[in-house]
Amino acid sequence: MMSVRPRPGLFSALRAACPRRRLSTEARLTSDHVRIVEVGPRDGLQNEKKSISLETKLQLIEKLAKTGVTTIEAGSFVPAKWVPQMASTAEICEKILQSPPQSSNTIAYNYLVPNVRGLESLIKVMDAAETAAGSQSTSDTSTEISLFAAATEAFSKANTNCSIDESLERIRPIVTLAKTKDIRVRGYVSVALGCPYEGPDVSPTKVADITATLLEMGADEVSVADTTGMGTAPRTMELLQALKAAGIANTDLALHFHDTYGQALVNTIVGLEHGVRIFDSSVGGLGGCPYSKGATGNVSTEDLIHTVHSLGMNTGISLEEMSRIGAWISGELGRENQSRAGKATLSRIEGGC
Repeated sequence: MMSVRPRPGLFSALRAACPRRRLSTEARLTSDHVRIVEVGPRDGLQNEKKSISLETKLQLIEKLAKTGVTTIEAGSFVPAKWVPQMASTAEICEKILQSPPQSSNTIAYNYLVPNVRGLESLIKVMDAAETAAGSQSTSDTSTEISLFAAATEAFSKANTNCSIDESLERIRPIVTLAKTKDIRVRGYVSVALGCPYEGPDVSPTKVADITATLLEMGADEVSVADTTGMGTAPRTMELLQALKAAGIANTDLALHFHDTYGQALVNTIVGLEHGVRIFDSSVGGLGGCPYSKGATGNVSTEDLIHTVHSLGMNTGISLEEMSRIGAWISGELGRENQSRAGKATLSRIEGGC
């Protein structure tokens, strides 16, 4: 593996590149705006053992919609026998389409689909909602899908019961159908920086090839995921360099870090320095992967917001509101709040030390 030295002056370089804050409307068109994709309602909840009610899931989405976030993963059209927590996704989608959560900004609601059948189920819900709304529909929301491939053969076989090439062929008709319905497509490349079966040495070139293939199929954006949290700063930079060498633009790229080894924010800063401006995160640090034992949650949204804002960059998201949600959903699930920034922010708000 190629050795990559961390570049000096990382924080100062970021600040020099982003010397001042801008108004949020202006920032969306400039390099100091970071788009955060909130994955808590899907990736964050999918591995929870405790049954989560439909009402709690809808409450979570409704609360998130008021924070300023612009993309929310709302669920997954996968068979309940695979991921029981996602059994209520069709009902969630129907509710959002018929009565969108209150928000001060446009929100894209994203749904993971594993195959054409999953997309057909989503389209059925969308068509029914459109018929019910008729000409009265003025919703300020949009519906997107995400689909996934894996960067290693072992993980692909465990997760999709097929090879990488076979999984990509299965994806092709999903993208084609989505485009005929004018549905935006987001791709995922799982285990890009470490595999639970093959170890940490995942080929950056292979990840770049899969990413390029998804984009060539018509994906509008690809999120490269460190599913196991094995990524380190040098290996993240090596991967980003491979993606750049493959001709992949930063505007087509998102990064998705899990914090298993406590490196998610370090790797995020490497991504920011490289020019990536789209990152996935989960409120309260919720998450885990059913196919990757030991992988802990995603980087928490509160920690990501705090880090980005501390660098003089902009997300358009309220850290205070997101912190309240992180504490609330952690309590609902009976688990510890994994966000350090979230807990510290609440302590400050409540007048603690």
